Amino acid sequence: MELRQLRYFVAVAEELHFGRAAERLTIVQSAVSQQIARLERELGVELFDRSAHRVRLTAAGGAFLPGAREVLAAEQRALDLVGGFVAARETVLRIGTSRGMGLRLERVLEVLERNAPGVRVELASAAPEERLRRVAEREWDAAFVRGEVAAPDGVRQIPVWQEELLVALPARHAPAGVTAVDLAQLAELPLHLTARRNNPPLVDLVLGACRDAGFEPVPGPPYSSLQDTLAALGAGVAGWTVVYAVHADQVRSGRVAFLPVRSPGGGPGAGEGGAGSALSLPTVLAVPAAALPERVNPLLAACRAAARDDRDS
Repeated sequence: MELRQLRYFVAVAEELHFGRAAERLTIVQSAVSQQIARLERELGVELFDRSAHRVRLTAAGGAFLPGAREVLAAEQRALDLVGGFVAARETVLRIGTSRGMGLRLERVLEVLERNAPGVRVELASAAPEERLRRVAEREWDAAFVRGEVAAPDGVRQIPVWQEELLVALPARHAPAGVTAVDLAQLAELPLHLTARRNNPPLVDLVLGACRDAGFEPVPGPPYSSLQDTLAALGAGVAGWTVVYAVHADQVRSGRVAFLPVRSPGGGPGAGEGGAGSALSLPTVLAVPAAALPERVNPLLAACRAAARDDRDS
């Protein structure tokens, strides 16, 4: 019997729905079903009465539920005890990062080193779902995540800044003297964008903004990587994509133009030429819900300082 099987069982028992339990656990439904079936085989009983219309606990499942909750509670108490021990002795912060954080991540690390010189940082990259899982299971102390992503139980998401997106298009196709672009101006150009499964918040934001601007974007060629896309645009291939502003500083070239999206009417916060942050995603710092303040507070303070530096620059 594995602890994850108990977690899956309790989630299904509380949701009474395999699909909702899978969403809550941020895993695929088939994995939940497989582990529950293995648990039932090991116990020699059926824990759920499954029908086409509903899921119910069997008598055996109802009897098993309190014990499963007690085991998971004991696991959490043990993790908290070890977490307290580590916090008192350990000086390593394990942080999950996202691609293209660029200068902003450098600023966070600089502030953290200045304000908490005894802390050593270990950075690791993974897909958003994997980052959240590792935080939930206390493998990592924190992780940066862009956009609104469903988090597993035991994870708290703290907003730290807004991540502005810039439009990237061939420099030869960019209107001369323009400091910002209306999305409607791009309606006839193919959109080079990653598949939604790779980055749902980003894709939903861009497609939603296009629809708000009154058009459905023309699909571009199959997407391989941002590097390849920028190379194609730099060579003059018709089209456009989006790049995080902090990442654009690292990949700028004279062949690709990076322009902010103009807020409607050059609204509040618009800068020269009506440029504003009309296209942006929130970035959150995901931490264990029961994280000890002395471990995560220096990192949070560094994030807020980095965000202030961006606003003041």
